[in-house]
Parts: sequence; structure tokens; C-alpha cells
Amino acid sequence: MTAGGVAQAQHAGTQTEQSACSRDASRFCRKDLGNDSAVQQCLQTKRASLSAACKKVFASHGM
Repeated sequence: MTAGGVAQAQHAGTQTEQSACSRDASRFCRKDLGNDSAVQQCLQTKRASLSAACKKVFASHGM
């Protein structure tokens, strides 16, 4: 999984999903890059500030 990807317990995210959230991950969760579960948790805490594309990824996974 790339540095900005969104991870779930058994799902690392498609390349499209990773791309949708990579900029947000770099912006909001830089300290967690490389740790997919930490990036996911960080992005969830910043959800109100995420890009529309990244919000859609979380919504598509019921998050």
C-alpha cells in the first residue's frame, strides 16, 4: 500500500482509493505515513477537513 492509502483491517484499498486520499494523508497525517492503520485512524479524525474524493472512499466503506 502506498504511503497515503486508506487501510481497513482486511482491505488495503484500491489504487484509486489510495490516490483519492494520498494528498489528505500527506497533509494531515504525515507523522503516520507508512503505518496504514494509523493513517486510517488519523484521516477519520480529520474527516470534516478531507477532500470530497477521500470522504467518498470512507463513505463507500461504511465509515
